[in-house]
Amino acid sequence: MNNETGATTHEPAAPSSDLRFSLLFPTIRRGAHTARHTAERWLATHLPSEPAPLTPSFTDSTSLLMAELAANAALHGRARGRRARLALTLDESAKGLLIEVTDARGDCLPTQHPPTESESGRGLLLVEALADDWGVRPHHPGGKTVWALCRQ
Repeated sequence: MNNETGATTHEPAAPSSDLRFSLLFPTIRRGAHTARHTAERWLATHLPSEPAPLTPSFTDSTSLLMAELAANAALHGRARGRRARLALTLDESAKGLLIEVTDARGDCLPTQHPPTESESGRGLLLVEALADDWGVRPHHPGGKTVWALCRQ
């Protein structure tokens, strides 16, 4: 993450599999909550148990990342009449998960280090701690996608 602007200078490493999930949700708390739980159910049915099941810390981390990014879109990415999208891409060996949340507010970029007196932005410290990599990129025609990569 670029400390100066809050924008990344790189893209997430794209997983190699076709296992993808995508869901539009209204940018309200209930919408973010429902999207996260729907994504968790999808993930639970698509995570392989062989050759080795994923650790609970991986599933807990991915659940927290989905919750934080979806909640951020509902809180900071709200645009009248527009929805946000939660997308997951699971790599073929299930050793990593790319979480992407796209909203319509490209003008409202997350910052890596919020001011100490700020009432928001601290959730991204959680994202920083749990994700192996994360960032933000523009989404045409005026939104943004915040992504997090979590590896087993």
